[in-house]
Amino acid sequence: MKLTDILSNTFDREQWERKGYQVPSFDIQAVRSKTAAEPTWVHFGGGNIFRAFPAAILNDALNKGQYERGVIVAETFDYEVIDKAYKPYGNLSLLVSLRSDGAVEKKVIASVTEALKADFQFPDWQRLREIFRSPSLQMISFTITEKGYRYNEADLSRGLRPSLAMGKVCALLLERYSAGELPLTVQSMDNCSHNGDKVKEGILAYADAWVASGLAPQGFSDYLRDGNKVSFPWSMIDKITPRPNGKIKALLASDGFEDNNYIETEKHTFTAPFVNSEEVQYLVIENHYTSGRPPLDLGGALFTTRETVDKVETMKVTTCLNPLHTAMSIYGCLLGYTLISEEMGDEDIRAFIQKIGYIEAMPVVTDPGVLNPYEFIGDVINRRLPNPFMPDTPQRIATDTSQKLSIRFGETIKKYLDRGLNRRDSIQSFSGSDAWGAAGLGLSARNRPP
Repeated sequence: MKLTDILSNTFDREQWERKGYQVPSFDIQAVRSKTAAEPTWVHFGGGNIFRAFPAAILNDALNKGQYERGVIVAETFDYEVIDKAYKPYGNLSLLVSLRSDGAVEKKVIASVTEALKADFQFPDWQRLREIFRSPSLQMISFTITEKGYRYNEADLSRGLRPSLAMGKVCALLLERYSAGELPLTVQSMDNCSHNGDKVKEGILAYADAWVASGLAPQGFSDYLRDGNKVSFPWSMIDKITPRPNGKIKALLASDGFEDNNYIETEKHTFTAPFVNSEEVQYLVIENHYTSGRPPLDLGGALFTTRETVDKVETMKVTTCLNPLHTAMSIYGCLLGYTLISEEMGDEDIRAFIQKIGYIEAMPVVTDPGVLNPYEFIGDVINRRLPNPFMPDTPQRIATDTSQKLSIRFGETIKKYLDRGLNRRDSIQSFSGSDAWGAAGLGLSARNRPP
């Protein structure tokens, strides 16, 4: 069983489905032909999170028969990803979703129609120029991590052939401007606060530098600042996609699935033809599109206002996820745990984070309306953190804790002060007279630090 078998005229669908693999129900070649002729979506960043989430929810939309365009992926940093994780497998991948109850879901992702290297040195650059000049293009998006939005004076001085991601995207947007100031949405899907503003800042830095040096007209800068032509929505994304896991590799091999090899590039990107990820996922997007959008809501994305996106992020970062993760990781390190999932088997640590979330945070939680804070915490405690397939460590989460305290705990403290709430009431409500509990630790006598 190989991924490229699915593109063959002799593909044995029954064999794959008998072994528990969900295969595309849509006509892959028809989607590829329509996307090539009239592209609607280009995504920058071909890593694991893209294949496990944005590409996967588009795949769901295609399977529902309510859309007929795929997504074109472009890689701005590690070009070996295209050569080793996309091209040999016909741009197909396998998503392995790992549930906390031990169940495994295996789904072939066929929504990626082209995989391109986004750099001037490759022939793919000409194809990207064509795509950006196409009136059908609606959206470009990113999962390149927050550091991918950086820029510097050295790169700004390179003119119209920059080396960093934002500069390359700006050069492609100049093509779109030159083709008639065509509308477009520039959508970050990276896990960083107010991510749309970070993309906008980087792109405008290049555009303004080029206008100042006479390399682009003033109209280009005006075009990028016109929210009716180019928009930069915010989003909140949440899904864990760790490196390819050895247990999953062995499981797939036992099925007879042959595309289970590990890939490590020279730039130390770790990937594979398959992606293993947790089952729970959230993608909340500001619904500000200038020329339509792919129907990602058919795959579970939530489209809403900018204010609501901000509320969802505040809920996650300051009360319902990040504080719990950080707190348990600190004590996990002290108590010798090496896996988050193992920590969740400790009744004291589990009770500890339940109290932080349900009792301490709930009185001041930001309720975004589109997601229920109680249900969100329930998923964190009962499905996400205990998942034995997620090889996350308290040591990784506890790194740089001093830089996290202000946002993950300070915001709750500020809200208690602003609203005149009694902080000791919140602590004593779950600690009684126990001194360790009153300190917010919730540890029993058997495993308290000396």
